[in-house]
Amino acid sequence: MSEKPTAAFVLSLIGGLIILLVAIVIMAVMSAIGGLMIGVGADPNIALIYGAVGVIFALIVIVGAVMLYMKPQQHVAWGVIVLLFSLFSIISTGGLFIGLILGLVGGILGIVWKPPAPMAPGMAPPMMPPSMPPT
Repeated sequence: MSEKPTAAFVLSLIGGLIILLVAIVIMAVMSAIGGLMIGVGADPNIALIYGAVGVIFALIVIVGAVMLYMKPQQHVAWGVIVLLFSLFSIISTGGLFIGLILGLVGGILGIVWKPPAPMAPGMAPPMMPPSMPPT
């Protein structure tokens, strides 16, 4: 068992990065074609706002993943934050649902991770005897 929730950190971080990249692409595409949508009668700022919200949620997921690794004693709180904001990222497609799923799995792993139990003084692994000096 590891000292830190490494699997939860890696999955949450990758999920947050995917959510961030997809949200940035949504914002870039909508700002590029926003002028074309005005003639149709649609509001181009709606998708831009969804992309911005996705960026904010992705940054919170990434910060939660890093804090999950840096402060493993608070793994439940950071796991819940990663889980919730990964779920909220569905507003901006959740990183094409790949980031959403990775964030959910990472958050769940962060919540259920158990820190290693401290070893009792008499339970230390046996010491190997020193090797014989050459003769």
